[in-house]
Amino acid sequence: MSLAGIVNPYLERVRPIKDLAEYVKVEGEVAEINARDLTHKEVNDLIRECVIRGARKIILRNVFGQRFIGTRLALNGIKVEIEIHGIPGNDLGAFLAGHRIVVYGNAQDGVGNTMDSGEIIVHGRAGDVVAMSMRGGEIYIRDTVGYRAAIHMKGYMERNPVLVIGKTAQDFLGEYMAGGRVIVLGIGVDRHKARYIGTGMHGGKIFIRGKVEEYQLAKEVTFGELDKEDWKFLEEKVGKFCEYFNCDKDELLGDNFTAIIPKSKRPYGALYSGE
Repeated sequence: MSLAGIVNPYLERVRPIKDLAEYVKVEGEVAEINARDLTHKEVNDLIRECVIRGARKIILRNVFGQRFIGTRLALNGIKVEIEIHGIPGNDLGAFLAGHRIVVYGNAQDGVGNTMDSGEIIVHGRAGDVVAMSMRGGEIYIRDTVGYRAAIHMKGYMERNPVLVIGKTAQDFLGEYMAGGRVIVLGIGVDRHKARYIGTGMHGGKIFIRGKVEEYQLAKEVTFGELDKEDWKFLEEKVGKFCEYFNCDKDELLGDNFTAIIPKSKRPYGALYSGE
């Protein structure tokens, strides 16, 4: 069988950097990129090139589904801000290394996938698996998120990733969560409908404003009490959320919060070791 003629559909139309100058305007340390008609690789190639050449703020306009925005930017400790107008595609901020991304619109699946550090702020909703395998930094979503948010989120020593959701989440929130903190604020939500919360969870904490019924929890988690450190944490992160999205911190913190914690650090120990 001959493989001649087979092409990669994601790369066949990608143009070299030198052919993309018309899509970029640079003024000082600010680069503005018109993403209309650009492939995801062209957008990310341009971002990387602008940062290498000295840009410290990138403004993306007419974004429409381009993926992986914010990746490939671990450049000797350089930190940049990326402002996105439109709807970025999957894996926004994947492996993010200390940068700040602000989205004026919705985001698709995989926001903050394996994020290392930095901050992502979404002025809209986000899709499934937000904060998947996230190991550092903070994500703020103004509205709702989809299924399996914070799956495999983890923390280690001083690294303690944070996900704050303004409205609510779908099923399997915190699945296999090993560390970090999730806050669900329930703004404008009559009741949370998520089920199987914390399936396989063995680390970290989930805080949900409002009522959560026991049947909504997976068997590996239980309700916990909030201590002074928890309230201090909530005050700080809810305060930042309200600063970003113009809401009343005191009103939100004045309501009841439910804490969800794992029952064990090894929920499936018996499955693998016969314990």
